This record gives sequence, structure tokens and C-alpha cells, in this order.
Amino acid sequence: MVDCIGFEIDDEICVIVMNNPPVNALGAQMRQELDRALDRAEAHPGVKAIVIAAEGRGFSAGADIKEFGRPAAAPSLPELCNRIEACSKPVVAAIHGMALGGGIELALAAHYRVAHGTAKVGLPEVTLGLIPGAGGTQRTPRLAGAVVALELMTDGRPLSARRASELGLLDYLVTPLGQEWPGPAQEVLSGAVAYAKQLVADGKGPRPTRQINDRMGDFMVYHAAVDTFREAAKDSHSMAPGKIADCVEAALLLPLDAAMQFERTAFEDCLASPASQGLRHAFLAERLAGKFGGVDGVQPRKIGEVGIVGGGLMGAGIAVACLDAGYGVTVAEKGVEAMEKAEDRIVAIYGRALGRKKLDEATLTDRLARLTMCDSLNPLAAADLIIEAIPEDMAAKADLFAALGRLAKPRTILASNTSYLNVDALARQSDRLADVIGLHFFAPAHRQKLLEVVVAEHTAPDVVATALSLAKRMGKVPVRSGVTDGFIGNRILTAYRTAADHLVEEGATPYQVDAAMRDFGFAMGPYQVLDMSGLDNSWARRKRLARDRDPSERYVAIGDMMCQAGWFGQKTARGYYVYSKAAPRGAESPDTLALIDSYRAERNITPREVDGKEIRHRCLLAMIAEGARLLDEGIAQRPSDIDVVMLLGFGFPRWRGGPMKQADMMGLLTLRNALLRLVPEAPQLWAPSPILNELIKNGQSFGDLNR
Repeated sequence: MVDCIGFEIDDEICVIVMNNPPVNALGAQMRQELDRALDRAEAHPGVKAIVIAAEGRGFSAGADIKEFGRPAAAPSLPELCNRIEACSKPVVAAIHGMALGGGIELALAAHYRVAHGTAKVGLPEVTLGLIPGAGGTQRTPRLAGAVVALELMTDGRPLSARRASELGLLDYLVTPLGQEWPGPAQEVLSGAVAYAKQLVADGKGPRPTRQINDRMGDFMVYHAAVDTFREAAKDSHSMAPGKIADCVEAALLLPLDAAMQFERTAFEDCLASPASQGLRHAFLAERLAGKFGGVDGVQPRKIGEVGIVGGGLMGAGIAVACLDAGYGVTVAEKGVEAMEKAEDRIVAIYGRALGRKKLDEATLTDRLARLTMCDSLNPLAAADLIIEAIPEDMAAKADLFAALGRLAKPRTILASNTSYLNVDALARQSDRLADVIGLHFFAPAHRQKLLEVVVAEHTAPDVVATALSLAKRMGKVPVRSGVTDGFIGNRILTAYRTAADHLVEEGATPYQVDAAMRDFGFAMGPYQVLDMSGLDNSWARRKRLARDRDPSERYVAIGDMMCQAGWFGQKTARGYYVYSKAAPRGAESPDTLALIDSYRAERNITPREVDGKEIRHRCLLAMIAEGARLLDEGIAQRPSDIDVVMLLGFGFPRWRGGPMKQADMMGLLTLRNALLRLVPEAPQLWAPSPILNELIKNGQSFGDLNR
């Protein structure tokens, strides 16, 4: 254990500095050391005021989320905040960087708040299905009023220091002081010490936040704001927004100590809720995903220039992502006309960003200055990384990798953006086995956070480390996958769609399935997504795999029949839905229903009643069963990686945590028994994976494998 609190006395001012990298989380040790430091400062006769500051990138990102759900070591964060507020000497919080969640709650408990002009403050607990639980719902309305408090806590996004100061949450802003100070942490500490000295000189003592009621406002106006936010909270999958409204109301109606207890009870209710469990799991899973085995201490290769082959929608998005990350980018297309269209796509993406004020003209000029367009592969010879983004055709990609293997300089990384195809086979074509990796971006590539990093059999560790570095620089969440058709996400998507097809074959309509999965929390149902992406794309994959398909496997050919009829979805204005000016998002198609009826009749299938509950249950079971197989095969590193892929890449509802989290919440024994009941219908889809039996035998869950 290393001390995470610094303590020194500077001319009657005690400076307590938090130093718990990387984000100064307020875990048990930090709280205990801070509590002892406060006792020491308060007892010291020469100390007239106390400054609480921080080292590192920011003040504090708040509580240690890993402690949630466990008995809290004393002092708890609410107890520590109350202890700060009750201090007999004035306490000044010196904020730089981010002060989030418990971090800003600690600052709100101080008597005065000084912040660097570049700081940001926020209460983002709602994004974890929680409410502020250390006085945030009580002190914020006292300082800034009900509307500000409700907006800050139900939105979850941070405020700039200047805006927070205007709203009454901060007392004084420190602006950069010049070259003599190395950074915001030192600048704000100097400013806060000077502020504390002035408080002492002016004879100002403690100013407990509980005694501030100036911004509580008119009773009727305050209640109207609470009622408005409570009504809006009714549509949330999480109970947190409604609980926030209740607690802000309690700030007006109850004595502070009673209101703080009310807040704590509401926090515990949220903590135990399924939505919060799912959201917290998602939060931790994203941070764990970037920990790849086998690359600790491995230095990534240096990447300065990136080549991209193919300037279609995906290639253009990848180019923008690389330009945004600061790389030089060369995009190669076949012929001048294709090259010009690719450039137009890239410029159009930036044009939309400019119109939305996501970037300014100077930034746009800089990024486009690093873009080179070409109509052949030759200019890519100088690239450090080449990413192919051509259409999903194995023969074309194989030829391309063979050409790139001959063209690229030594140690250039060759990456494929394939969604399904065999990266090992592409590596063999390049004759550079160690240099090849899969980088599966998700559309639109410049905005989607997920990046599946497909590690081939012979991919070198420093190539994997480089992919991780690339993902971090792009602001993406990398998930490691082994080589398999469809990798992690598309394997599970296939199982999901197969379960849906079986239900349609048995009696459901595509529209029932879509409605049921929207009710589950997906923005779109599987057949809506198929229409949007193009039925011919999945048909091409089915034809590619047909040769190796087990003849005994249950196979539903409804989608094939639709493609044979020329119904490819939105691109042909007809698929599972029909599209028109009157129904641009699609209307139910009588022709599709007639085709399904004829399909059943040809196979002597008598339709049965299928309800939404069964649809949701079977589709979820199929995703979980396939996820377990991916773990058994070593394709996925850990269950939470599967959840991350489905959450970020395929629209699985975040508040449910992902399919593997849902499996744990369901109970693995219950899950296995449900799968066993379905095995006779389609063994390839429903047979429980051996890992499931192993976990049940050992009394474990999928969550126990997330490390």
C-alpha cells in the first residue's frame, strides 16, 4: 500500500493533496487517509485554513465503482463529505481537470470551491443507473437551484468551469498564469492557497453548504421543476432519473440530515436495480476490453502514415477516423473517377461536421492537408499501416493482400477490415504472416467506438500492441477476437437471426419479431436491420457457407426466396418491409406474408401462436449460447468482451449489460435447462456449450471469468 495523500503546511494553510493515479478514485484507502489528514489539520494550532487539491490529470473521477455492492469501509464517501462540511476551519477545494461524481460531491461539501478555468465538473451517476449518493442531490440545489441540479444529474454530461461558476457551483476561477507554472494542477493549487489566505485575512470561517438556501427559489417554481423532470423520467428504463427528482424534492421538504438519509436509501435502491447492474457492467467491461493477453511490455510499431485501399462508405469513414487521430492518410482507389468519388465522401463527412460545429475551418484545413488521394496502389509503398476496405469478396481480398505483400516496405502492418472472412488465409496470401491483422471497423467508422481486433495465428505481438495503440489514439474500444467466420459480433448476430427465422417459420411474423426485440430495448428489430443493410449481403454469405453446411442442420430459406425474387430491402424498396414516400421507414408487406405462408405450406408447417415473451426469450438464449461457444473455442478472451461487442456494435440495450451479463442475471442452471429443452428442435443452435456445465459445476458465473 502506497500513501495516496500528501500533507504540508504553507504559512497557516494546510495543503492536502490526493494522489491516487490514474483518476484519484475515492476508494477506501483514499478516504481513510483523507479523513486522517483532515483530523491532523484541524488539530494543528498553526493551521487556519485547509486546501484539498490533487495531483495528476484531474481532481477526482469519484467513487471506486468496484466497491459498489460491497460493505463500505469507514468512512464511507457520504461520511467523509459530511466530515469535510463539519470542519471547524474553512476548507477550500482546488479543482483541475475533471471533478466527477463523488469527486464533485466532495468539493460541494467543502466550504469554498476554486477551479482552474479548463476544469469540468459533473454528476454522471445516471449513466450507471445510479444517483449521486454522497450529498450531491442535496448540496447541488442549495448552490444552484432545482432546475440546474436536475439538468446536471439527469443529463450526466459535465459542465465547463466557467458555466459551473455562473450557476453558483464554483466560487473562483484560476486562469493559466504563464510559463512559470507547469500545468493546471499547480496553477489551481497556487490560486487556491492564495484564496485561502485571503479568507483568513478577511476573517471568513467555514461556510457549510447545508446553510446555503439562496438558490432554493420559490416553493411553487421549485416544485414545478421537480414535477416536470419526474414526468420526463417515466420513459426511462432506469429508476435513477425518477429517484433524482424525488431527492431534489426532498432537499426542499426535509431537514438536511433526513434528506441525506432519503438520498442514501434511493441510492441503494438504484444500486440493486437490474438496470444499474447492467450499466455498471457495461462501464467496467469497456475498460477491461483493452487488456489483451500477450502484449504486456511489448512496444508497438511506429505509425505515421496510413494507407487505405478502397474509398467507399467504410473506407471513407476509416480515412476520417485516421485523419482525426492525427495520421497522414493516403486513400487508393481504382481509377480517377472512383478516386474523386472517394474524396467527395471524405469531404462530405467533414462538411457535415463543420455544419454541426463539431470542428472549425482551421482544423478542417489541417486534416485535409494530411490526406492524399491516388488511383493506384503504388503510393502506399511508404505507409506504415495499410488497411484494406474493399467489398467482401475473398478472391478480390486475397489478390489484394498478395499485391500488398510485394509492395509494402518491411514491417508495414497489413490490416483487413473484413466482417467475416478468414484473416489467416489473407495472411498466407501476403507472405507476411507476422504482419497481418484484422481491424474490423463498424459503420460509420469515424463515429462508431467499437473496433474488433482479429488476431491471426501468426500475428506478431508488436502488431497486436500497435492495433491497441491505434484504437486508443482513435478513441475506440478495442476487443480482441480470434479467427472465425464473422468473428465475435457477426457470429452472435447470425445465431440471433437464426432463432428469429425459426420463430417466423413456426408462426410468428417478421413484424412481431421486430416489435418484440424493440420492446426488449433494441432500436430496430432484426428484419428491419436486414432490410437496411441489404438482404443480398447476408444471402452472399449463406451461399459462401452452403458447401460446408451440415445437411442435418435446420435451415430456413425464406430470406433466400426473397432475394431470388429481387427483394433486397431498402435499396430495392422491398424486402421484409415495403418502402415508399408515404412509408420511408417501411410498412408491413402483404407480399412478404404471402411468401412466408407459401413457404410453410410447401413444408407442411402448421403455424402456431408465438408471443413477444417467447420471441425475446429465444433470441436472447441464442445469443448467449453462441457467446458461450466463442469462449469455449477461445475466439473471445472473456465474457464481458462479447457484451462490449454487442453493446457498441449491434445495438444491444446498454441497460441490460449484454447477453453474457443477462445469462448471469438469469442464472446459469436455469439457462442450461432452457437450452436443453430446445435442443431437439435445432441441436447446432441450442446445444449447451461445455463451458456452461463447467461453470455450473464450480458454482461460478460468466462474470467470474472477467479479468
